Amino acid sequence: MKITIRKILCPVDFSENSEHALDYAIAFAEANKARLQILHVMEPPVYAMPSYPVVSDFAVEAVREFRKSCEDRLQELTERVRERYPDIESSLVTGTPFIEIIATAKEEDVDLLVLGTHGRTGLAHMLVGSVAEKIVRKAPCPVLTVRHPEHEFVMP
Repeated sequence: MKITIRKILCPVDFSENSEHALDYAIAFAEANKARLQILHVMEPPVYAMPSYPVVSDFAVEAVREFRKSCEDRLQELTERVRERYPDIESSLVTGTPFIEIIATAKEEDVDLLVLGTHGRTGLAHMLVGSVAEKIVRKAPCPVLTVRHPEHEFVMP
């Protein structure tokens, strides 16, 4: 059986961890002459009073500014990567990260997902959950999780 990697998806959250994973994604893309797709998922804002039906102009403007900031950061990152590897595209979606990442991997028929992990353990992991863990369990393709080398391993 020959394994062919034609398309790689690398979700980014603009953290050091995701940038480190992006280095791996670029290396895999170069080695396989694959298309590299960077994805940023903008989580919808959580309102303190979800049953309150009125959304203020301030809240709408804050979300608009946040989206524009995400778009700018993603564009900057894409241009920086394009200097190293030209076969790249990027996209910004709004939603729950693990759901949108899995949906994009399916829609785009991705051959490999490369993502960084934050390495949370214990209570933080139980409360927050792990986006990477959910993706590994539900992804339609192989997943490479990349831990930042400067983060110390703590036994659970």
